[in-house]
Amino acid sequence: MKIDRLIGILSILLQEEKTTAPELAERFEVSRRTINRDIEDLCKAGIPIRTVQGTGGGISIMDGYRMDRTILTSKDMQMILAGLRSLDSVSGSSYYGQLMEKIQTGSSEFISGRDSMLIDLSSWYKGSLAPKIEVIQRAIENRHLIRFDYYAPSGDSNRRIEPYYLVFQWSSWYVWGWCLERKDYRLFKLNRMDRVAETDKEFACRNAPMPDLSNEKIFPGGIKVKALFTPDMKWRLVEEFGPHCFSETDDGRLLFTADYTDMENLVTWLMTFGAKTEVLEPAEARDIIRRNAEETLKIYGGLTE
Repeated sequence: MKIDRLIGILSILLQEEKTTAPELAERFEVSRRTINRDIEDLCKAGIPIRTVQGTGGGISIMDGYRMDRTILTSKDMQMILAGLRSLDSVSGSSYYGQLMEKIQTGSSEFISGRDSMLIDLSSWYKGSLAPKIEVIQRAIENRHLIRFDYYAPSGDSNRRIEPYYLVFQWSSWYVWGWCLERKDYRLFKLNRMDRVAETDKEFACRNAPMPDLSNEKIFPGGIKVKALFTPDMKWRLVEEFGPHCFSETDDGRLLFTADYTDMENLVTWLMTFGAKTEVLEPAEARDIIRRNAEETLKIYGGLTE
């Protein structure tokens, strides 16, 4: 995009004493004529750019016009780069890598020390996530509808939405947008989306609210859970609910208490512990787990009619 290129050129000029049109053309993969037009646009915007022809010449910003980089400390710059690297981990393009190069250009003396924070937002799914994120980002910029197949506990569906925000929350990626089928804002998990495509249909941008991702809104509770876990499951309880979600009983087992939102998700979670847990409440969860265990035994020949 032209605005990105103009910002990139200005960033280079602010950090380097001098550059040339061929160097800029090669860096941004455009023609020298395009670079010359960009320089003219920057001049029209009030940036005092000086161009000198011939040997030893080049493009520079006039003395006295410099960004005071002391407003950012070396630590500040490291945090900015860490954030860009995390986005680059799920990017399907070279955009964030190029942006990091722009920031680092001429700043080696300013960025001291080695990287101390490494964030990979792609988890196990970079191969499938990056293309979806790229399509959705492009659709948001172009104000185009996206369409996709969606797989949810309630069933499969085909959706069309006006995309507004890409969200990373609860260790997963989501897209927040206005669903044309439900006539309301919805949050869709990218790993449940298939055949994601940008359409050529534009939409008028709504005054879309930021998604309310508070636990109280998304996970309102309502199901009181009590369960006993064997001591060797302490690490999972701490990892998933924190160190204060249980108390130790006289026999060494862990009494877990919590509020849960969805019975199906609760049962699924409890069953991942197998015989390492005994559900005390709610009675409905006990009954479902018992029936599931009986059905499993039938499949594996451990229970006859």
